[in-house]
Amino acid sequence: MTNTTLPTEILERRERAKTWFEALQTRICAELERLEDEAPADLFPGEPGRFEMRPWTRETGVGGGTGGFLRGRLFEKAGVHTSAALARFSPEMAATMPGADKDPSYVSASISLIVHPRSPRAPTVHMNTRFLSTAESWFGGGADLTPMVDEQRSQDADDAKLFHAAMQAACDAFDPEWHAKYRAWCDEYFYLPHRGETRGVGGIFYDRHNTGDFEKDFAFTRAVGEAFLDVYPKIVRHRMAEPWSEADRQQQLVRRGRYVEFNLLYDRGTMFGLKAGGNIETILSSMPPVAAWT
Repeated sequence: MTNTTLPTEILERRERAKTWFEALQTRICAELERLEDEAPADLFPGEPGRFEMRPWTRETGVGGGTGGFLRGRLFEKAGVHTSAALARFSPEMAATMPGADKDPSYVSASISLIVHPRSPRAPTVHMNTRFLSTAESWFGGGADLTPMVDEQRSQDADDAKLFHAAMQAACDAFDPEWHAKYRAWCDEYFYLPHRGETRGVGGIFYDRHNTGDFEKDFAFTRAVGEAFLDVYPKIVRHRMAEPWSEADRQQQLVRRGRYVEFNLLYDRGTMFGLKAGGNIETILSSMPPVAAWT
């Protein structure tokens, strides 16, 4: 057991967050499997995919998680993962974390997912939400959409408008100023400077979110998860019956290459997970199954 001086209240909050994220994982996996069942057989032949759940245990500290992996006919690759930890930051990481200078102990709980549809007409999506506490506590996360074909990569495209509306509703229920702030932060964060472009059409991104009201902040994080679970299946159902061309597929593969570049060069979550002793298989599952560069 890792020793910690963090108060019991923080440990209880971590357990509540962990329970929520694990329940959300179950619901999201079930919905993605329903979409696998519904996909038209002429475009997506074969048996519908099912998630393989792989528990794992941390090598340092206490905790672990469950990785959910799917290779299906509609979803070429999907990962829906949960994790939780009771551990201590290394001196290098403690220097970058609020409150860790007082005590490097921390607790965390999270859900993280990536979905890469087989069809270029259906967008890739990423979502994660998490709770982390040192001597200070906060939530972080967000969701962003990455259409694969050029005609869908406008902010005025139907999928982008629907996705942004869902994220705005989740924010507006708590503070009407949050959406504009977190949407702009998403565009800034998911930006590839060497390409001079954003990864997709955005969504929301927030970190170190702490209003001083844990219940409000936890409810907001739950609302983000609910918004994702509602809107992304709607987008996929709208797109999954559309045929695609070889040109569409090539656009998709190149766009996936951009995804790889961002995740390996710039994504702080990837770096945090690797440095904090997380599970490599789940951390790197965001990589698409096939990609291309031109």
